[in-house]
Amino acid sequence: MTHRPGLDPSVAEVRRAVRRALEPLGHGSTVVVGLSGGADSLALAAATVFEGRKLGLRVVAATVDHGLQPGSADAAATAARAATALGAEARIVTVDVGTDGGPEAAAREARYAALIGVARDAGAAAILVGHTLDDQAETVLLGLARGAGGASLQGMAPASDLDGIALLRPLLGVRRVTTRASCAAEDLRPWDDPQNVDPRFARVRVRERVLPALEAELGPGIAEALARTAEQLREDGEAFAEMIDETIEDIVEHAEAGISVSVPALAANPPALRHRIIRHVVASEFHQSLTRAQTLEVARLVTDWAGQGPIDLPGCRAHRSGSLIVFTGTL
Repeated sequence: MTHRPGLDPSVAEVRRAVRRALEPLGHGSTVVVGLSGGADSLALAAATVFEGRKLGLRVVAATVDHGLQPGSADAAATAARAATALGAEARIVTVDVGTDGGPEAAAREARYAALIGVARDAGAAAILVGHTLDDQAETVLLGLARGAGGASLQGMAPASDLDGIALLRPLLGVRRVTTRASCAAEDLRPWDDPQNVDPRFARVRVRERVLPALEAELGPGIAEALARTAEQLREDGEAFAEMIDETIEDIVEHAEAGISVSVPALAANPPALRHRIIRHVVASEFHQSLTRAQTLEVARLVTDWAGQGPIDLPGCRAHRSGSLIVFTGTL
């Protein structure tokens, strides 16, 4: 009797995670996998092809060449060959990266725009990207350092909407060491992006210095704890969003050149919900985000009204008129 070697545990873990993400998709659907060629995305692509075959899915691997470093075209071509060898359709998209928001944000914006383009062209039901639990922990720490509040600390969602297409992150519960082990077990050779160890980037410093220091001083399990925190805050955020949706219809009315909110209704809500309503109104009506300080200034029109004048905000202005807070757009 021939002994068949068992499936490597790292490969099994990655495949299970991907299977859970893919199962809700209909038979015959197309999915796009963002494939940089690194261990995370390569393990994701291999698992997606394997599980997708059983589920009757078409898999398109999209590699984005940012053109930010020498040899990027060669790296993209190598990733595309790996995708083809796995059994996926390979696409390479070359993008021009802008400067808005800094190099990391600009590259991310260009990358997602390219993935959306491939997904639309392929008629894809979903885009899969290879963020891991380690990426989630880094995101939470970066959000904590910015003091951006609970929304930032929620990190990345396992499933979200990207311009009308489902964006799935199946590996958010999988450690980076597992994706590397999975590639080794399947004899896949990942590409190591030099920018992933470049200390000019804040995320790299968190990865290479901050998290190891926390592990050394506080003990193991820091990354998992941060990921759990993100998950719990995301649950809280979803609950708050439902409460806001239920509340906002009764307290918000359209006003001339803007929108108004009932002062008594805002005052009756606890501060956390009041502040979220204020931020939600500005974001939905004027497509702008308020800082904590700006939100508190608007809230003072409700809780500490002393006849103060209008408050200038991004894209709009807030003032009190009787029992209303009125938000009007600015040029």
